[in-house]
This record gives sequence, structure tokens and C-alpha cells, in this order.
Amino acid sequence: MKVNYPYSRVYVEITNICNRSCSFCPGTKREGRRMTPSEFSLILDKLEGLTEYIYLHVMGEPLTHPELTSLIELATERGFKCAITTNGTLLKRRSEELLSSGVYKVNISVHSFETGPKEDYLSYVNSCIDFADEASKRGILTVLRLWNRGYDEGRNIDTLAILKERFADGEWRFGERGARIRHRLHLEYGDRFEWPDTEKNNLGDEVFCHGLGDHFAILVDGRVVPCCLDREAAIELGNVYTDDLANVLSSERAERMREGFKCKRATEELCQKCGYARRFKI
Repeated sequence: MKVNYPYSRVYVEITNICNRSCSFCPGTKREGRRMTPSEFSLILDKLEGLTEYIYLHVMGEPLTHPELTSLIELATERGFKCAITTNGTLLKRRSEELLSSGVYKVNISVHSFETGPKEDYLSYVNSCIDFADEASKRGILTVLRLWNRGYDEGRNIDTLAILKERFADGEWRFGERGARIRHRLHLEYGDRFEWPDTEKNNLGDEVFCHGLGDHFAILVDGRVVPCCLDREAAIELGNVYTDDLANVLSSERAERMREGFKCKRATEELCQKCGYARRFKI
């Protein structure tokens, strides 16, 4: 019997440490940290009944966490389905353990070499494609992302050409935001978006967002925030390690945000400065 969970997914930041400094990512000012298995297990306890899907990403590169596969196995044993978003640079090194971990979905942001020597870029892209090919064959939902249109110096076109040559016998069913290459292997593309930042110009309060509607996020230090773009916890709702999560999610501040979005109004300054939310039609 299908269970209707309150949230379609919850983002859990198992680390905010990254091995790259990509132009499309603003990074974080927070101290670098990795979540321990005991902390992750506590979070799993508190997410019981709230969601089926856990996305192990906010900031940071999940493949830099030495216990990543153990965390995935912990969640899978509890009945959760885990997804990760990775820059792909460490996939070759940790491919087999990730493929065997029980991970449900892997999103690969294939734009970590927007600049630099072309041979490095080609080696990187091909290693990402090698992993995506094998992962999808093993039943892992795999998505190759090109979310930087206009900032790639033409390399997205090269990436697409490589993909079309590699999967010449694929379905290649194109839609508005990407293509289904074959079963469990997809391509997504889009324009680069402006990350929300309290120091940026206000874009107005007329906006809609799914934050706190179908998802929320937990940062590596346990702070609960409304979405995966609140990288500095500007909208800190509570802390999962010390607070009752149900109370955090039903707090006056959280309810005010939900009610605001129902009326297509952003009640928080950070949301009023979010370029990503402008993707959603009012």
C-alpha cells in the first residue's frame, strides 16, 4: 500500500566540505564539518513517517564524506530511499562502492570544468558518463545536469555531442527541461540561476516556492531550514539535534512562510532575493 508522506523529500547535508570551487556555486561561510553516523541515525529517527526520500546534499560534495556509503546503507535499511547530488569528480575513485551502496538516485552536475584545459574537461565528462552508463544499467536512476546555460564556453554543446555519440541507440525523448536518454538515464539542462543572498538586491515579495510545502532541509550542524538554497541558515527554524522536529516544522515562522506562499507572497527577506524561485510561474 502506497504511503502518502507529508514531504516528497528532505535534504540532509552530510557535509558542507567540497573539493571544488565552481563558478556557479557561492559556497558557504560556515565551518567545514562532516555528519557522524550517530547524528545521521538520530535524524533518520526524526524523519520517520515524514518522507520516503532523503537527498544527501545542500552544500558540499557528498563523495568527500568517507562514510557516505555507510550512511546510505543506514537509511536504506530503515526503508528510506537516498539520492545524492555530486560534481562527479570523485565518481571514478568511489564508483564501485557507490554502485553497491543501495543508492536510489544520483544527480551529476556535469559542469565542474567550465574553464581550463580541454583534455581535463574531456576526461572528466567521460568519467561521469562511464558512471552514469553503469549506474543506470544497475537500476540506479541517474541524471546528468547541465544547469549553466550561457556560462559554459560552449562545452555543454560538446557534452551533448559526446552523449549522443555514446548513446546513439538511446531513446532521446526531449522535453522542455531535458531528455530521457534511456530507462533510468536522463539529461537535464537549464539556465544558471541566482542563489538567494541577504546581501543582494530585493526582487520583490511576489513569488511562489515549494519550500516547507513539499520539502525542507537539515544542515550538517542540525539546523533546520526551509529549502536547500538557504546555505547560511538565514531562516533558521530550529535544530533537529535538540528540538522536536514536529514543533520546528509547525512553528509560527514556518506557518507564516507556508501561508505566504499559498498567496504567492514571500514573508522572508532571503526568499525575496531568490533567483531560483523566479523559475516557478506565479
